[in-house]
Amino acid sequence: MNGEWSLDVLYESFEDEKYQSDLKKARELVAEFQQTAAGLAGKETAAAIRELLQTEENMMRVLADLIIYTSLRQSANTADVPAANYMDQLQMLASSTSKEEAACKKFIASVDNLEELIEQDGFLKEYEYLLLETKKESRYLLGDDVEDVIAKLDISGGMAWSNLQSYLTSSVEVDLNGEKITLSEVRNLAYSPDVKVRREAYEAELLAYEKIKDAVCFSLNSIKCQVNTVAELRGYDSPLDMTLKQAKMKRETLDAMLSAMKEYLPKFHAYLRKKAELLGYENGLPWYELFAPMGDLGRKFTAKEAREYLISHFAPFSQELSDMINQAFEEKWIDFYPRKGKVGGAFCCNMPNQKQSRILTNFDGALGDVVTLAHELGHAFHGKQIENHRPLNTDYSMPVAETASTFNENVVMNAAIDEAEGKEKMILLESQLQDTTQIICDIYSRYLFETAVFEKRKNSFMFADELKELMLDAQKEAYGDGLDHSVLHPYMWVCKGHYYDSGLSFYNFPYAFGGLFAGGLYAQYLEEGPSFVDKYKALLKATTVSSVEDVAAMAGIDLTKEDFWKKSLSLISARIDTFLAYKG
Repeated sequence: MNGEWSLDVLYESFEDEKYQSDLKKARELVAEFQQTAAGLAGKETAAAIRELLQTEENMMRVLADLIIYTSLRQSANTADVPAANYMDQLQMLASSTSKEEAACKKFIASVDNLEELIEQDGFLKEYEYLLLETKKESRYLLGDDVEDVIAKLDISGGMAWSNLQSYLTSSVEVDLNGEKITLSEVRNLAYSPDVKVRREAYEAELLAYEKIKDAVCFSLNSIKCQVNTVAELRGYDSPLDMTLKQAKMKRETLDAMLSAMKEYLPKFHAYLRKKAELLGYENGLPWYELFAPMGDLGRKFTAKEAREYLISHFAPFSQELSDMINQAFEEKWIDFYPRKGKVGGAFCCNMPNQKQSRILTNFDGALGDVVTLAHELGHAFHGKQIENHRPLNTDYSMPVAETASTFNENVVMNAAIDEAEGKEKMILLESQLQDTTQIICDIYSRYLFETAVFEKRKNSFMFADELKELMLDAQKEAYGDGLDHSVLHPYMWVCKGHYYDSGLSFYNFPYAFGGLFAGGLYAQYLEEGPSFVDKYKALLKATTVSSVEDVAAMAGIDLTKEDFWKKSLSLISARIDTFLAYKG
């Protein structure tokens, strides 16, 4: 088993006749959309909106396949020259409709009796949420020509800087004990059972960033400057305000969640100090020990064993989910192992046209890698719930994007802990707390860092040394006395691709949201049993056509109140207390 995914369901290659035919068709459909948008005047309103949506549907079906295939090829090998060239063409093609899309949104927003028209037309009714949100958000649209310029300049601006960060972090060579390995490989060594390996890997990782820090620093500064400018031009209060409105999430929800998290931070600091004590440290945990295993579970998973483990653990929850996992392995949805040129981390890409997904991981066989697989397969299950929506209704907002994935983590880890006894149970419990601390402390540090970067970028350029200090300040505040402040990670801003997206800022708090929201949902599942599963699937399906708060309301949850977030955090706190009582 070579562990690479198959993209043949999309195209067999760039030379594939279907790829070239679809590329030609995409250009024709873009021209058709532009023509339709230009001919709105004088048409009956409902018919005009219907024609716009249908034309955009046709265009997006084809563009989506082309962009997904090309992007996946590029993620698997950032040195893939044809992929880079075709992606550039596709980005140009997609951006060429920006002017018309702005005009269409303004046309929809100008319809006074929009709600009445929606109620009278079955097709428009399916797009009710999209249409009403379009009208609401129209106040942030700029002139058609300005929208066109912003989209076109983003290709040589934000997107280009993002590609540079991806290329550098995927291709930089890490020198470790006379060998050259990838950044993904050295970061995986943070989970080694040998403290000497963990420490040397951490030191080698930091030295590797020295080679690329200046170029990546320019990437970060350029992207954040662009986002600041666009947010101001559109009339948003800040990039965070723009992010929340795009995410269909209220500021009150974010504030309630962050307030609850800050209240519980000391509990996570206590967990880190306890882990430090058990490992023999007096001044808090050194950064390179964050993922140190607290014992040997006695096994490494092969891909085949991971498959069996996941299928067996998800079957009691949902046979549909278990079957989908089996399908993912059987049909080569997953690209498993690290290699030079492959991007780091893990992600899932939904492919609604094919009713499938593709998953990239850097699998090394540890239990954490199996949990990562479960996480990404949660995204795939989320994609399965929305695959029958109309084509323009398949994008879920950023906060709820991590709900199904983190719910899957809860299912796997809680099942594993329940099955274990004695020392093994403690090892698994600590592993779960390790991951939870990441979505609370580390995510909070990333949120603090990105907030500071946006603010400082208004008036100054930040060189690498200043970015390092901002990152250290954020880590000290988020991790408190749980970590040894003399052994932190000043370069976390270099390797995290989430900072480098000009169209999606603050992709950090959604992980905390997903973790705590999923934790609350999992608690409901334990209370309600199998009857909860249909409610859960309906909730996931609604994520693309509802606000974050309305989705939660389907489960009887008010996200704008701290009570829900504290309840979810109290469950984690109880697990920390169990760990703190461990005598070693």
